[in-house]
Amino acid sequence: MNDSFPAGAAARIVARIDALNDWIGRVVAWLTLAMVFAVVAIVIGRYFFGLGAQWLTESVVWMHAAVFLLGAAYTLRHDEHVRVDVFYRAATPRRRALVDLCGTVLFLLPLCVFILYQGIPYVLASWQIRESSREAAGLPALYFLKALMPIAAALLSLQGIALLLRSYLVLRLPRSEPH
Repeated sequence: MNDSFPAGAAARIVARIDALNDWIGRVVAWLTLAMVFAVVAIVIGRYFFGLGAQWLTESVVWMHAAVFLLGAAYTLRHDEHVRVDVFYRAATPRRRALVDLCGTVLFLLPLCVFILYQGIPYVLASWQIRESSREAAGLPALYFLKALMPIAAALLSLQGIALLLRSYLVLRLPRSEPH
């Protein structure tokens, strides 16, 4: 089969995107441990010493947002996202590749483009005013957290491209004859 896009190039691109999102996923996963320690500190401080720390409470929300946003591409890369797989589970690799290709083109990439289109002006406005927490004792620099939204969309787009290329590689294989 003579294709205009060589399989070797596609495989190298997929490997690089996968490696990037694997690295980010492993780094961000450490925030879950930090969240556990922060929640324990909040509970001990509040219930044993009567102390509260708004900044610490907000930091848990921020870490959770970072794990969710930056971990989305890692989750897609490892095929651990939510999927209605009544038919997908029993499908052949070619049919799965076709479903992945169509789902990526029709749903994932348009959603990522929409998030980027709507999110970038939103984030820029937050940066312009140096937005911070509404709480006096809250965290400053809320604009850093908001900047994760377009970054997450970009990483998810990249992983979507890797999924497209992986599907392309499966679909370009010759069909095997049923026995």
